[in-house]
Amino acid sequence: MSYLKPARRQNGKFLNPVPTHFTSASEMFRMLPEFLFGRRKREPAPQLPHFRTDARWFEASNGSPVRITWFGHSSLLLEVDGFRLLVDPVWSLRASPVQFAGPQRFFPPTIALHELPPLDAVLISHDHYDHLDETAVRALADRNVRWVTSLGVGKYLRRFGVSAERIDEMDWCDRLSLTSGRNGATLEILSLPSRHFSGRSLFNRFGTLWASFVLRNDHHNLYFGADSGQWPGFAEIGETYGPFDLTMLEIGASNPLWESIHLGPDRAVEAHVALRGRVMFPIHWGLFDLALHEWRQPIERLLSIAPEKGVDLWIPAPGVPTAFQGEPTQNLWWRPFVNPAQARVPSLATAKG
Repeated sequence: MSYLKPARRQNGKFLNPVPTHFTSASEMFRMLPEFLFGRRKREPAPQLPHFRTDARWFEASNGSPVRITWFGHSSLLLEVDGFRLLVDPVWSLRASPVQFAGPQRFFPPTIALHELPPLDAVLISHDHYDHLDETAVRALADRNVRWVTSLGVGKYLRRFGVSAERIDEMDWCDRLSLTSGRNGATLEILSLPSRHFSGRSLFNRFGTLWASFVLRNDHHNLYFGADSGQWPGFAEIGETYGPFDLTMLEIGASNPLWESIHLGPDRAVEAHVALRGRVMFPIHWGLFDLALHEWRQPIERLLSIAPEKGVDLWIPAPGVPTAFQGEPTQNLWWRPFVNPAQARVPSLATAKG
């Protein structure tokens, strides 16, 4: 049985590649007290500093074919042999339908949107507020770049000011080949299934598609998992499109009740192995309070279990363009802020590892 098929709909709603459990109203009600009153350890105390990205760093090449700038959560700038792909940019104060309530950033954006270097494409994995940010889209809408997203999400991009002719909506198993107008660099994007859901309100769930993505050229093969629960398709993706030089997999905003739609650190390690990944880059953590765990629990848990499974980790500091050379690196940038007496902003030398 193959799991790698185009998406299916039923009654106008997209279906997951395998049957998927979603938290019931009664389960959510039982969790409500902790959501309302258990915030003390779920947010950094004291507040994290303003990590900063110097725009001049993008002007100089460090000689590495792959360089990644992680802005927190799932937002990152991926540079592959000169091709620049901005992924799931979220710059708003809150990952929420409104900016006066909802999960608030732990630290400000590390760079202003207008200071980002010239881009070739922007990838939006799905329409949740922690991945599709109106503020970021509107600020970047007038740039002459390609916008790549999942089926149905284009309507939001058009609403936020992106021209329809610059939007490519992808079904699962679609392929798109892109060429940089700046330097001729190329990147192929493959949209693949993930086990999640979509919707920007309680009333339009499953109306647009969600996906994971293979990002590759002749020299590099990367996997961006976006949001997904554990499922057998990871093994088939690994067999069909792997091995991957780097897997980017979510570890935060997890809960045992949500294992079917969010990995968490333990399942992320399993997914990385199934994908035949060489090095794992943990994403979807460190910026928003979207679950019940302590803010640093996902990364600390990952660090404790990865060696047992033989999984190498690539952990950059926020906002620093960092070379990926096929080898693991671990910048433990958050640890000084666990003890207020030791808190300090990492230096550039520290951040570059």
